[in-house]
Amino acid sequence: MAEFVNGWNDAPNAIATVVSTRVLRPVYALIMAAVLNIVGAMVTGTAVAATIGAGIIRPDSIGLSVIAAAVLSVATWGAAATMLGIPISISHGLVSGMAGATLVVAGSGALLWSGWQKIIIGLGFSTLLGFSMAFILMTSIYWILRRVNPSTIHSIFGKLQIISAAFMAFSHGSNDGQKFMGVFALALVLGGVLPEFYVPIWVIILCGAVIGLGTAAGGWRIIKTMGFRLTKLEPVHGFAAETAAATAIQLASFMGVPLSTTHTISTAIMGVGATRRFSAVKWGVAGGIVSAWVFTFPICGALGALFALFFNWIF
Repeated sequence: MAEFVNGWNDAPNAIATVVSTRVLRPVYALIMAAVLNIVGAMVTGTAVAATIGAGIIRPDSIGLSVIAAAVLSVATWGAAATMLGIPISISHGLVSGMAGATLVVAGSGALLWSGWQKIIIGLGFSTLLGFSMAFILMTSIYWILRRVNPSTIHSIFGKLQIISAAFMAFSHGSNDGQKFMGVFALALVLGGVLPEFYVPIWVIILCGAVIGLGTAAGGWRIIKTMGFRLTKLEPVHGFAAETAAATAIQLASFMGVPLSTTHTISTAIMGVGATRRFSAVKWGVAGGIVSAWVFTFPICGALGALFALFFNWIF
């Protein structure tokens, strides 16, 4: 369920720009994103999954109630945010839910602080790198093509943006898809199905398929917020934002750093918008998105704690 919501809320970010620039019709963009999210989740290894599943919580200190509480907390908040058209970080919701549930069940000693350093790095990494890389790339494109006719630029990047959107969708699957693989594998260890932590191939396939289904479900309000309300985008801007964000996500995936793909593409869109002029970005909309990011931590943490207490009381 949570992996479906992940695809439903997060994955539309990958195609928001290519839809808003009208390079691809929404249905074709969704199909492409669904397929490439599956591929990205299946072929890029399990470094991020290992961080989430075995690097932030001591498996021998918790039970299945913690996993169930964490997953239910992020699914609840993610579904509510998607229906309201609010892009949130499913990644941060997941780790916050896990932290909240773990704290009330096993205490702070069950948290592996070295692993949480990666989470904090990912937060700063996604925000700063997304904006700065997109700003630099967009500025470079402006300078290189400063004497080229605008209609020619529009035509060239209308084609290139299909490639960058595909790269973004693939990258989303490679990082976000792995997070729930890690949680799933941890649940299998706690349930006695696996003797030690690793991600079986069938878990990779299942999570890839479910995130693809979530992507195919739409998330049109998220697409509208990201692609139309944040700043005005042309194909060249969409290309720069997607390329910068996808590159940052791939770097993080390679290092096993779970980051927020929502933060990365959002700040990348802000970065390309800011190259025109500072006021080109609708900072009121941006502020609303940032507020949702901030509130995700306490909301999912509290929900995770409440669900964990409830499950422990029931069982």
